[in-house]
Amino acid sequence: MLRAPARKPKAGRIIGPGCKSKKKKLLILPCLVGAAGLLIVAYGLIHDALLPEQSADSQAAPDLQIPVIESPCLEEKSLNIRPGSSFATILEAEGFSPRDIYDLSSSVKPVYDMARIKAGQVMRIFRLPGRSWQTIEYDIDELHCLTIDNCQNGIEAAIKTHPHEIRTAVLNGIVNDSLIAAVAEAGERDSLALDLVESCFAWDIDFYSDLRQGDTFTIYFEKKFIKGVFAGYGNILAAEFINNGRTYRAFRFTRPDTQVADYFDENGDSKRKQFLRSPFKFTPRITSHFSLRRLHPIRKVYRPHYGVDYAAPIGTPVQATADGQVILAAWNGAAGRIVKLQHKNRYQTAYLHLSRFGPGIKKGSSVKTGDIVGYVGSSGESTGPHLDYRIYYRGMPVNPLSHKFKPAEPLDRKFLDEYKMETKRLTFSLELRQFAARPFHFFLMP
Repeated sequence: MLRAPARKPKAGRIIGPGCKSKKKKLLILPCLVGAAGLLIVAYGLIHDALLPEQSADSQAAPDLQIPVIESPCLEEKSLNIRPGSSFATILEAEGFSPRDIYDLSSSVKPVYDMARIKAGQVMRIFRLPGRSWQTIEYDIDELHCLTIDNCQNGIEAAIKTHPHEIRTAVLNGIVNDSLIAAVAEAGERDSLALDLVESCFAWDIDFYSDLRQGDTFTIYFEKKFIKGVFAGYGNILAAEFINNGRTYRAFRFTRPDTQVADYFDENGDSKRKQFLRSPFKFTPRITSHFSLRRLHPIRKVYRPHYGVDYAAPIGTPVQATADGQVILAAWNGAAGRIVKLQHKNRYQTAYLHLSRFGPGIKKGSSVKTGDIVGYVGSSGESTGPHLDYRIYYRGMPVNPLSHKFKPAEPLDRKFLDEYKMETKRLTFSLELRQFAARPFHFFLMP
């Protein structure tokens, strides 16, 4: 049987088993190549968009580190203020010129009078190496620091207060020797006793001649703490002193109209009177009283003695017993160095036989109650260190120990109801120690 001849395959045509799979593989290969190309292009676009173009120079340059220039450290010098030192003598010893000292003191005076610096306090001077001073710090007390800065615009001064906590406390004591000793025996410091005298009872009690063994006192007061460490006393809120059987009380109250705090008795009368009972914070021994006929220790003749003599060591500070103006500060014959003050209501006081005058005491200067007018000496006709203290009323001498002075302005009657409520609370605190000793806290920030 004759068969037809087989047909030859056309060119380009694949015939046979698996021809379809081979065709698919040949088609996938160009697709993969195209996809890879798209990915490379997309990566390039994204890279250029996210990263800023850098020049060849910047790419080749190594990383540069900017040097940090540290400011020079301040050199600190701490100085303990010694007795007899002044702000001027301290700065002079540290190389300050007289002109610098004058400019500095004048600039600071509206904020703080540098004549008031105290012995025992600390002053710090900060300088740049090889340059002038930058800052001066003076510790006024435990809580306050005076900072003086040498700025481009001039000298700037400010008083800074450390953040502190105030707690209340009550102290009871019995006088056996002196008030200072009694306060110390009860566990507190001398400054609390001084504040009790100066703020509350200096116009009622002479704390030398009037004290009796067995006198008692109670003080309701504030204590200041910085980070839990005692840092001084705050205000005395209320106090009671029983002297020779007589009870004296003082309550702190802020006048609502003037916002000025003062101390008053149970009836709202001010504890302050025109004059303090003594020219000393704690009165030394009285060696001679006011007398119209006394044997003069030097002239040996009988003559009036119009003052009270207080024996005290040379250099003991003498305080003004009332606000006034200096009308005499000079040597005055037998009286030696004398300071005489003019007060309101035609009163005058005189302080005789001083060794030297107090800071800023000269004719025409003004003084406040408690300001130092001079220091005990033995100038003039004197047999030893003492102060002769005198008071004149309308030009006539009066006995400083027995003269009756008028109290200061009492509390306005319209505030009495509010004051009575406050005194009830304070009286309760005085009488119930357990209640008053329970502290309440508040914070004072600078």
